Amino acid sequence: MLQRPFRRRAVPFLLAVFWGASMPDVFQPLEAVSLHAAPYDRPGRNSHQSRSETVAKNGIVATSQPLAAQVGVDVLKAGGTAADAAIAAGAMIGLVEPMSCGIGGDLFVIYWDAKTQKLYGLNASGRSPFALNRDVFRKKGLKQIPTSGPLPWSVPGCVDGWAELHQRFGKLPMKELLAPSIRYGKEGFAVTEIISGYWRGGARRMRRYPDSAKTYLPNGRAPRHGEVFRNPYLAKTYQLIAEKGRDAFYKGQIAKQIVKFSEANGGYFSLKDFADHKSEWVEPVSTTYRGYRVWELPPNGQGIAALQMLNVLEGYDVKKMGHNSADYLHLFVEAKKLAFADRAKFYADPAFNKLPTKELISKPYAEKRRKLIDMQRAATNVPAGDPKLGHGDTIYLTVVDKDRNCCSYIQSNYFGFGSMMVPGDLGFVLQNRGALFALDDTHLNRLEPHKRPFHTIIPAFVTKAGKPFLCFGVMGGDMQPQGHVQVLVNIIDHGMNVQAAGDAARIQHFGSQTPTGVPMAADGGIVAVESGVRMSVIEDLKKRGHRLARRTGSFGGYQAIRIDYKTGTLFGATEPRKDGAAVGY
Repeated sequence: MLQRPFRRRAVPFLLAVFWGASMPDVFQPLEAVSLHAAPYDRPGRNSHQSRSETVAKNGIVATSQPLAAQVGVDVLKAGGTAADAAIAAGAMIGLVEPMSCGIGGDLFVIYWDAKTQKLYGLNASGRSPFALNRDVFRKKGLKQIPTSGPLPWSVPGCVDGWAELHQRFGKLPMKELLAPSIRYGKEGFAVTEIISGYWRGGARRMRRYPDSAKTYLPNGRAPRHGEVFRNPYLAKTYQLIAEKGRDAFYKGQIAKQIVKFSEANGGYFSLKDFADHKSEWVEPVSTTYRGYRVWELPPNGQGIAALQMLNVLEGYDVKKMGHNSADYLHLFVEAKKLAFADRAKFYADPAFNKLPTKELISKPYAEKRRKLIDMQRAATNVPAGDPKLGHGDTIYLTVVDKDRNCCSYIQSNYFGFGSMMVPGDLGFVLQNRGALFALDDTHLNRLEPHKRPFHTIIPAFVTKAGKPFLCFGVMGGDMQPQGHVQVLVNIIDHGMNVQAAGDAARIQHFGSQTPTGVPMAADGGIVAVESGVRMSVIEDLKKRGHRLARRTGSFGGYQAIRIDYKTGTLFGATEPRKDGAAVGY
């Protein structure tokens, strides 16, 4: 039986903020919660669906904030490509949802080009400063990299990512793409409900930094739901990029201001760090799942964890198990543990290491790992596998245009408001992505100068018979590969439409070993569940040794567009747990 989705409510923090919270702040005992469920009317249609799918003929933009979606659609109507619309919407999101993303962070893209009938991958993640190494932390007596302040900074890759995407697949001038965000930055916009909660969640920590408070806490507090917020500082920065291009950020006035700020605040940035930055076009990697081909980007991101999980699940009759049944949820959690054990050991910057990516996402390797699963008992000790290498807060948005170019696009600051530090009057926070480096000298993901850290943000794509089928993603730290798999199982195994697939109750497992070297929880971790999971299922999972709890925070942020070639129609969906919209024309 399929279960109804969670009930939408505002949440005060980004997923990433929860990572820094203690367990009692994040979870509540299930015994104190009444959980129940209701069936769908029929496969593919949920009577409790939060909204209808967005249906459009020409194009759709789906984002976590309505103004950003509208800006993207306006670009499509003006003749822009999916790349143009994604850049415009991404810039707008950086203004209206500043805790989640912005030009102080990174981005990744999977792009389907209708002309060449090919998928392209863009890794626009930044590198650590040349002057920063593990000895710096040893001398400071630090055993891990802080999540705020100047030490977790890495070079922001977003603006260069825009430039690369625009140069290769764009059509309209960059000035035109940034104009709406510049205007709204100057004139202001009304803050939406969920985002206002995120904002409040970061306000206390942000007050430590004068430039950050000046930019984001007018009148000494976070703007409330419905209040108008202006960011003329960011508008001015966007204007510089619009007029002088990406070099204004990496070689010009913006880079100089960031480096000057770094020198005055204990950072390690130099002009060389910015001048040497470049994005990388990469080949997406894939696996098959029940006749569909699922695409992710290779490390330094965690996308292949979703592929590894799907390979394991494919060996079971998931449909027969039933949606969110005890058997399925147990299997899902155990598959996640296996994939994340490999993630902790093998996912890193491929420029510094020879990584077994091909082996990790192979079917024979999945068959080998599948044998470790006990369907009656939760695992508490999951080591990384041997792929035989001896020979050697985030937003997600998606766009499909009238020509069926498809852009799966994700950008992030990592934690809510990143490092919490705004460099002077530039109007954006610098990311804290460097906190994901390990300080262990033997770890593949160890901090080294000019190196890309392990990354959580992952765009996704699905093809069928060589054609685009689904352009989608689920933001939210460790939730991302877990969300990718749950949504795909909902669509492929259970026949849900793209909106129902995102609305359905989700779970999230916490406690796996991390790429920073934190070991797996000795008790196997915690499985957080939404209210649509039946109590009988929860009791069954407990008997198998799982520790369960109700999560009071986010279970990810999903957007999707499905392409139907029979009707020539696009079907869009947006995350009801967010403020977003899927807008078509």
